Amino acid sequence: MSMVLIADSGGTKTDWTLLVSPYPTRWDVVSTFQTQGINPIHQTPDTIRLILSQEMMGHLSSFSRAAIVNTGVLEKPLLSQVEVFFYGSGCTPVHVPMMKQLLSQLFQPEKVEVHSDLQAAARALCQHEPGIACILGTGANSCLYDGNDIVQNTPALGYILGDEGSGSVLGRMFLNAIFKNPALADVRDHYLAEAKLTQADIINKVYREPLANRFLASTSLYISQHLDNPLLKDLVVQNFRQFFRVNITPYGRADLPVHFVGSMAHQYHDLLALAAEAEGFILGHVFKSPMEGLIQYHSV
Repeated sequence: MSMVLIADSGGTKTDWTLLVSPYPTRWDVVSTFQTQGINPIHQTPDTIRLILSQEMMGHLSSFSRAAIVNTGVLEKPLLSQVEVFFYGSGCTPVHVPMMKQLLSQLFQPEKVEVHSDLQAAARALCQHEPGIACILGTGANSCLYDGNDIVQNTPALGYILGDEGSGSVLGRMFLNAIFKNPALADVRDHYLAEAKLTQADIINKVYREPLANRFLASTSLYISQHLDNPLLKDLVVQNFRQFFRVNITPYGRADLPVHFVGSMAHQYHDLLALAAEAEGFILGHVFKSPMEGLIQYHSV
C-alpha cells in the first residue's frame, strides 16, 4: 500500500489530504483536514514542530489508530510508504531545507518534497502540460510553466509596488475612487456607513496599522455585492487587465492558456474572462483552491 500526504499551506490555515493506493492504478482520499497555517518566514521551527506534532498528527490518528505510536511518529510498517508533498506561501529556497528537516523528523518518510505556493498552483492548474499559472487572492503571482518546472516568473513585488489583479490592489483602487470621483459619492457614503469607518479610520488602517494589505483586500466583499454599479465593475476589470499587461505579457506566450487559482479569480470569474479576452489571452482553468488539482497531479 502506498500513501501520499499533500499539504497546501497559507498564513491562516493549512489544508491536508491523505491519499492511499490499495492497488497500483487506484488512489483513494482517506482523510482531509486543516491545521493552523504554516509559514517558515514568520514562524520559528519550534512553532512549526508543535503544529505538526500536535494538530496534524492528531488528525491522522483518526484515520488509523494503529498508524500512530506514543512518540507521535508513524509506526514502522507505514513509514516507508508515506510520501510527503508540502506546498507553502513561505517556502522560499532559503526556507525549504528547514521545512524538509522538520517533516523528515516527524514522519521519517521515504520521500519529502517542499515547494512554494506558486509551484502548487502550476502543478494543480497545468498538471504536466505547459501553461501560465497564476495566483489571485489577497496578493498576486504568476509563472510560466513548461509541464515540469517553473521557467520564468514576473516578480510580484507586493501590494505597494505590484500585486496587480489582487484583492489588495483592488481595494486600493476602490478607496481611491470613492474619495476622489464625485460620481461615486453615494457609494462612498454607503460603504463607510456599512463598514462603520471614517476616512480617518481608513488612513489609519492603511498607514499605521499592521496587515494593511488584508484590510484593503477586505473591501472586495463590498465590491462583489455591488457589481450592478458599472464604475465598480470597471474597477475590477481594469485591475485584471493591468495584471495581464504587466505580469503575463512579458512571458511572450499568448498561445498558452492562462490558468488561475485563488479567491479573487474565483469570485470574479466572469470579469476575469472579459479582461483576458480584452488583452488577447486564453483563459484556462479557474480554481478557488489548488488542492483538487494537486490530488489529481499526485494520483497519476
